[in-house]
Order: sequence, then C-alpha cells, then structure tokens
Amino acid sequence: MKRRKGLVLLLTLTLLLTLILTGCAGGQKSSKVRLWEVTHSIFYAPQYVAIYEGYFEDEGIEIELYNGGGADKVMTALLAGQADIGFMGPEASIYVYNEGKEDHAVVFAQLTQKDGSFLVGRNPEPDFKWENLAGKTIIGGRKGGVPAMTLEYVLRSHGLVPNEDLEFLTNIQFDLMAGAFTGGTGDYVALFEPVASSLELEGSGYVVASVGAAAGNVPYTAYAAKKSFIEKNEDLILRFTRAIYKGQQFVKDNTPEKIAEVIKPAFPDSDLELLTKVVKRYKDQDTWPDNPVMTKESFERLQDIIETAGELDKRAVYEDVINNTFANKVINGK
Repeated sequence: MKRRKGLVLLLTLTLLLTLILTGCAGGQKSSKVRLWEVTHSIFYAPQYVAIYEGYFEDEGIEIELYNGGGADKVMTALLAGQADIGFMGPEASIYVYNEGKEDHAVVFAQLTQKDGSFLVGRNPEPDFKWENLAGKTIIGGRKGGVPAMTLEYVLRSHGLVPNEDLEFLTNIQFDLMAGAFTGGTGDYVALFEPVASSLELEGSGYVVASVGAAAGNVPYTAYAAKKSFIEKNEDLILRFTRAIYKGQQFVKDNTPEKIAEVIKPAFPDSDLELLTKVVKRYKDQDTWPDNPVMTKESFERLQDIIETAGELDKRAVYEDVINNTFANKVINGK
C-alpha cells in the first residue's frame, strides 16, 4: 500500500515537472501579434514566405493578419492599440512624428525598397521614354499617396511638370484605376501587380515602364510599432524581425517559380503562372532588399519625394523615426 502511494506520488511529481518544463519551453510559443498590412499584395512576398515557411512559428510568434485597406487606417489602428505592428509606408510614421506625438510610431524593419507600380499604356512601347508622356493623360493615383508622389517625382526628374506638361489625374480611387483605364479614361495608368499583368493577359493594356526602377531605392513599405510597445517588447520585436529577415533571404536565394509556389496559399484565387510572372517582375527590378535595415539615404529620398509633391511641412529626424537596432542584430546572427 505504501509502495503504491509512493509510486502515485512519484508519477504525480513527474507529471507536474513535465508540465512546468513544457510551459517554460513553450512560453515563447504564446506570442500573438496583431499585424495590420496596408493591403494584401504579391508585392509583399517575403512576408508571406515568412508565414508559410514557418519562420514566425519558429520564432514563437502567431500572426493574426488583418488587411487595413490603406496606410491611414493601419496607423489609426496602431495608435488606438488595435494593432501591435503596422505594415505600411514609412511616410505614415513621418506624419505622426511631425504632429509632435510623444508615443509615435517607430519603423524597425523594411520590407520593400522600390515603388511597386508599373506604367501601363494602351499599346506596346519597346522604345518607351518618359519624355514621350508630354501632352498625355495619366491616371496617377490618390493625391498625397506615395504611388502618385513617386510617379510625380519621376516625371519631374524627366522635365515633366504634372498638370502643366501633361494631365495628371489624382481623383480616381486606387481600386477603381484599372477599371477607369479599360473604360477609356487616360492614355496611361500606374498599376500595381497583379493588376498590371492581368491587363496584359487580357490585351487591355501593356506595361511600358517600371516606376520603381525609375525612382531608385525608396523605403516603400516597412514595419512600425509604437515607441512604448517596442520598449516593452524588445525580444518580441527582435524575433519578428528575424522571421522577416529569413523571408527576405529565402526570396533572395530562390527562383520566382519557387517563391510563387510558397506564397500561393496567400493568394488562393491567383493562377500560379501569373504569380510567377509577377514575382519575376518584382525580383528583376530588385524590389526586395536582402535585409530589413533602412538606410538614411533612402529615408531622405522618401522625404524628397513627399516634399516635391508639396505634402511635407517639415522633415522628420531619421534617428527618431527609424530604429535599426533589431535589424542589425538579426543580420549579425543574434
């Protein structure tokens, strides 16, 4: 009887010890992150690679992904505490910083380094030159939006002043631009993928130039969190950044076919051939950086673009808005 009680006690202690050890080992596995993305796009392939290759899971992070439908909405969710991390253009963090908020949004990892839009015309133009747009009408995007501002920056760099040398339409909603073009509005339209390639497949339009290639390196989309959140969750931010870095490395080292195959679950309604074509187009123009560090040079170019468009009252301080601490750590294997 005593021996049986001793055995039961031993088993009970063993079970409790196992539960305690499992809890310690699995404590990291309980990190949930409410991630709001500006939109759902193939343009963000490294992020979806990190999700579907299990890189976030490896870091003990469970991603709850939300489509914010615009940088303004993502930033609102972030500041209101509905989002832990916001994925959007860094210009949103610049605007909030310039408002003088103490607990402003800080960018800690960059995902894309090029504008993701392409100029689509009504006919193939193998010898396209930006100067040829003089006198034409372009559907450019939402006024004050980075796609429209970047396109304006490119036009001005080629001696073309919007609404002087050409008509530059900024009164058509982002998701209605392709429909307006195919319906007969404008000579050209700036579109993101896969819409641009879809129009080509339909014979409704032809990609004549890459806005991203023409504009050069710009920190187009990045991850931000409130300053207070980063200070309280440094380990979580480090693990999140490490997962993104792994996604970037995967995209760098693999073919468009392989990348498309991995991210296909994120786009269940998209044809694999189209996905591959889009990934190749983005990869060929060096859309994705090899690591999540945002350089001061690219940050200042972004401010140049916003300033040129007349949308920036004062320039933000790079060191206040950008925190490369975590990006540098993961690059160095920490």
